[in-house]
This record gives sequence, C-alpha cells and structure tokens, in this order.
Amino acid sequence: METHQITELLADWKRGDPEALEQLIPLVVDDLRRLARSYVHRDGGDATLQPTALINELYLHLHGRHQLSFPDRDHFFSFAATTMRNILVDYARAGRTAKRGGDGQRVPLLEAAGLAMEREIDLLALDEALSELAELDERQARIVELRAFAGLEIRETAEVLRVSEATVSRGWALAKAFLYRRLGSRPDR
Repeated sequence: METHQITELLADWKRGDPEALEQLIPLVVDDLRRLARSYVHRDGGDATLQPTALINELYLHLHGRHQLSFPDRDHFFSFAATTMRNILVDYARAGRTAKRGGDGQRVPLLEAAGLAMEREIDLLALDEALSELAELDERQARIVELRAFAGLEIRETAEVLRVSEATVSRGWALAKAFLYRRLGSRPDR
C-alpha cells in the first residue's frame, strides 16, 4: 500500500499539488536517511555533510520543482541518489577550493552494493570516473547510480531501465571493472 501511496503522491506533486511533497517526505524519510548515511563517511567526525543536512539539501532541490516526473518510487529514489551524489560532489569541490587544492573529502564506495574496496576513495575521483564511464556507456553509468547509490537490486534496476536482468548484471560487472581499473583497485567479486 505504501508504494502505491508514494506513486500517487508523486503524481499529485507533478500536477502541482503543494501538499503532496509534504505528505511524501514522511513516507520516504527512513529510506532517504539510509541512502544519505550510505553516502556520508564519518572520518573522525569530519564529514562533508551529515545525513540530515544532506536530506535537507535534497528537499531544497525538490521544493518547487513540479516539472520533475517520477512514474514510481524507484525512479524517485534514483533521482534522490543522483542528486545526493551531486550535492556531495559540490560540497567536496567547495572544500577543496577552500583548502586551496587540499585533499578532497574521502568517502567509502558502498560495500552493501557489492563494490567493496580495501580503501576509501576520493568522491571527486569517483565522480570523474563515473562521468568518464557515462561518456563510454551511459547505461553502465546509470546502473552504477541505481545499484550503488540508490541501493536498487538487479531486478529493480532492470525495471527502472526497462532492460533484462541479464543486461543489468553484465553492465554491472563491466562498470565495476571499469571503476576499479580507473580508481586503482581490484574488484573482489
């Protein structure tokens, strides 16, 4: 029932109902918080943004943008994951600029999505690698965003992209290999 309610609220919001976003957020806040926590790395308490601040930034990106269209929950979370990634990249760039070329913010690549790494990676390096991947193969880059950042399973990713699960599995394997090669680590799976 909740998934249907989320889809209905997304449709109402698209039609310009100002209350729909206000009603939607309580239904998705736990999932957004989980997603935000997966992005935020506490390195001695010095994170770029705390999960709550990241969710607030996402809300500001959503507020007043009725032209956005999300046919279902999965598409909404795909957008949320991409937007959170962009917010953190912007903050990391600002932090690097403020440090006059110092090290960028370090964040772990999501182990839960099967991208376990032995070390943390630079968010800016990851963003650059994903941009390169998108130039080579847009679908593989979207698969990474949906799997690693939105936390979608193979089946859910296939539904969002409207391709077969086998296509997602192959794209996921190729994308991981590209990212590990580009980021200087080796895949463990």
